[in-house]
Amino acid sequence: MLSTFSGLPRTAWIIFAGTVVNRLGYLVTPFLVFFLSSRGIPTDQTPYILGALGAGNLIGPVLGGLLADRVGRRTTMLTGLLGTAAAQGLLYLAPNATTLALAAVLLSATGSLVGPAAGALLADSVPASRRRTAFSLSHWAVNIGTAVAGMLGGFLAAEGYWLLFAADVVSTLTYALIATLLLPRDATPSKPPAGEGTGYGVVLRDPLMRTLLPLFYVALVIYSLTEVALPLAIHDDGLSATTLGLMATLNAALVVALQPVATSVLSRFPQIPVYAMGSTLVALGVALTGVAHSTWAYAATVVLWSLGESMVGGIAGSIVASLAPAHARGRYQGAYQWTVGVGRFTALAVGTTVYTTAGPSFVWWTTAVAGTAAALTVTALSPSIARRTASPKLPLDPTRPKCDAELAA
Repeated sequence: MLSTFSGLPRTAWIIFAGTVVNRLGYLVTPFLVFFLSSRGIPTDQTPYILGALGAGNLIGPVLGGLLADRVGRRTTMLTGLLGTAAAQGLLYLAPNATTLALAAVLLSATGSLVGPAAGALLADSVPASRRRTAFSLSHWAVNIGTAVAGMLGGFLAAEGYWLLFAADVVSTLTYALIATLLLPRDATPSKPPAGEGTGYGVVLRDPLMRTLLPLFYVALVIYSLTEVALPLAIHDDGLSATTLGLMATLNAALVVALQPVATSVLSRFPQIPVYAMGSTLVALGVALTGVAHSTWAYAATVVLWSLGESMVGGIAGSIVASLAPAHARGRYQGAYQWTVGVGRFTALAVGTTVYTTAGPSFVWWTTAVAGTAAALTVTALSPSIARRTASPKLPLDPTRPKCDAELAA
C-alpha cells in the first residue's frame, strides 16, 4: 500500500511518521470523562471542562496559522508539541474543576497549533501535482495512530489513568524530537505584497475561501455527528456500549485499509468530483443511521461513510494549500483547521440538543439534504478552483532557501 505514496519528498514522510507517533498517544481525551469521575469531579461540572477542551480547538488553529507564517513552520510545530506535553502534566495535576478547565483549554489550544504549520510545510515541500497524495498520507497517519491508540487506551486505563498521560507526553515529545532532528530549518518568511497585512484578512478577502470554508464546515459537522448522534441512536435501540466500540473499530480499520487504495485508484480523476462523491457517501451513510436498528445494520452504515471518508481524506486540505499564496499558507491552513474545530464543536455542543428536542428524524434528513447540497455546490465551484490552482504564483524571493520540491527539480 505504501507504493501509493511513493515519490513524495522526505519532509512528507517525516510528518507522516511524527503524526503516527503523536496519535499513538491520543489517549487522554477519549477517556477524559472517566478520569474526571475518578478525581471526584461532580457530573454537573464535567460539561464545563469538556467545553473548555472544545474551546481550545477554536484558538489553536488561528494562532498556529499566524505563527507558521511569521516565525516559521518547524518553530510553531515545536511550540505546540512542547506546550501539549506541559499541558498534559498540568491537566493530570490540576486540583479542581477550574484548574482542570484551564488546563483543558491549554491542552487543546497547543495541540491544534501543530496542524496548520504541518499543512503549510507540506505545501512548501510537495509539488502542486502531488499535494493531494501528500495530504492523504497525513490523513492516513492520523487514522493509523488513532486506531492503535483506541486499542491501547482501554488496557492502560485499567492499569491506571496516569499511564494515559504518560503515554501522551512520551508520544508528543517523541514527535518534537523527530521534528527537531529531521525537519528542515525554518526558511525566511515570504514577504506579503505591499499593502497587505499579516493577519487573516488575506483569507477573508479571498472569495473562493469565503465560499468553500462554509461548505467544508457542513461536511465536517456531518462527519462529527458520528461522535454524537451515532452513540445516541445505538443507545435508543437498546444496544450495548460494546456495539459502539465495534463501530469505532470498524471505521478505523476500514479507513486504514481503504485510504491508500482509494488514493491510488482515484488519483487519475479530478479531485473535486472525488471530494463531492465521497462527501455525499459520508452524508448518506450518516443519514442512514436513522433506519438502522441492529448491529449489522449499523455496521452497513459505517461501511458506507467510512468509504466516503477514505475517498475525501486530505483533499480539502490539498485544495486549501493550492489556493494559498506562498506567503499565507500557514493562515490558509489555520483558517481551514479552525473550520474543522468549529464543525466538531458545533456537532458536540448542538448535536445532542437537536437530536433530543427536534427528534432523530430531523437530524438524519437534515444530514442527507445539507450534505448532498454542500457537495454539489463544491462541484459547481470546480471551474473557479481549477483556474486559481492553475494560475502562476507570485515569484519567490531568490534569497529564500529552496524547499525539498525545488531541490529535487
